[in-house]
Amino acid sequence: MLSYRWLCFRSIAGLAAVGMLCPVMVAESNADRVQIAKSLTVDEGDKAGDVVCVLCSIRIRGETSGDVVAIAGNIILEQGATVAGDTVAVAGNIRLDAAAKVGGDAVAVAGAVRRDPTATVGGEVTSRVGGGWILLIFVLPPMMLGAFLALIIWIIQRSRRPTVPGYPGTPSTPS
Repeated sequence: MLSYRWLCFRSIAGLAAVGMLCPVMVAESNADRVQIAKSLTVDEGDKAGDVVCVLCSIRIRGETSGDVVAIAGNIILEQGATVAGDTVAVAGNIRLDAAAKVGGDAVAVAGAVRRDPTATVGGEVTSRVGGGWILLIFVLPPMMLGAFLALIIWIIQRSRRPTVPGYPGTPSTPS
């Protein structure tokens, strides 16, 4: 059984790889579907490869031969839908209706996996409800970097301050 940290690392690394390879995936295969800020639907009878959606939701009624990934969106597998690979939702939920099938893992990071009793998942089902730790991952490091840069700027400005001359008529060196 995989530890939670390893599974999160694996999910985030996989999402980063998918994000970097999106243009390559679109160029190599017309069956893959990638969408940003507009929901995606694989209709009944349609076949798709990998399905990736950023800032939108995915609705599967047909089949996919690859993975299904939604970032800041939900994934809905309707009755009889089939996903050959993994199903991953980051900051969203996964819903598996009756007779829906996922060949790999079903992972919801900062979301929940809800499934009908007749739905099947070939791998692990992982659901991490709550987004507080996402706030720590994505907000805290930039804040720390900003504080560090502010400290460096303050030190540089302090070293550039002119020295205040002494009062007129006072010797600059002791006699």
